[in-house]
Amino acid sequence: MPSATAETVTAQVILEAARMRLLADGYAGLSTRKVAHEAGVPLSQVHYHFGSKGGMVLALLEAENQRRLARQAAMYAQDTPLWRRYEQACDYLEEDLESGYVRILQEMIAAGWSTPEIGAAAREMVKGWFDLLTEVAVEAADQFGGLGPFSPAEAAALIVNAFFGAEALILLGFDRRQMPIRASLRRVGELIRSAEERAAGEGHAAGSSARR
Repeated sequence: MPSATAETVTAQVILEAARMRLLADGYAGLSTRKVAHEAGVPLSQVHYHFGSKGGMVLALLEAENQRRLARQAAMYAQDTPLWRRYEQACDYLEEDLESGYVRILQEMIAAGWSTPEIGAAAREMVKGWFDLLTEVAVEAADQFGGLGPFSPAEAAALIVNAFFGAEALILLGFDRRQMPIRASLRRVGELIRSAEERAAGEGHAAGSSARR
């Protein structure tokens, strides 16, 4: 009987093969047989570890998502200006487009429109990003004395929508000449920087007045 370590390695090999085939074939063209061939394992191993095509893809998406969500949470926890952290998030978007993660997530969102199981899993993963950004928005509201007409949850939803919408349009093939998608996302960082500098200036002025 194979050891737990050997089984874990086999599962990881299958997931990496699934990632490669998903990027090449899309969800509709993906099959467990193609994945087994890519991984160099019997088809029975794919079904043993993941049960079905859907189970395999959900396991892949969960692993990819958790890794990147942990990365983002660590970045936002840093003691650096919020605008710099937002710029890093924009840099991470480029990395995730390059790695294929964005394509995988968007494929799963589209598949979730007609497959309830995948839709529920995709919603849960997107909610993880929303929850993280809500925490960041709460921090921003405390720092800036509010977010204008937006609650922290509404501001987080707006950013989530902006990034997921941008990802879909970039994957669709829009470039900077047709629509300034990436530039518009980065401009938000400039707004955050202005708000931070204004809040810092007001805090300094208040401190000066208190010392008089």
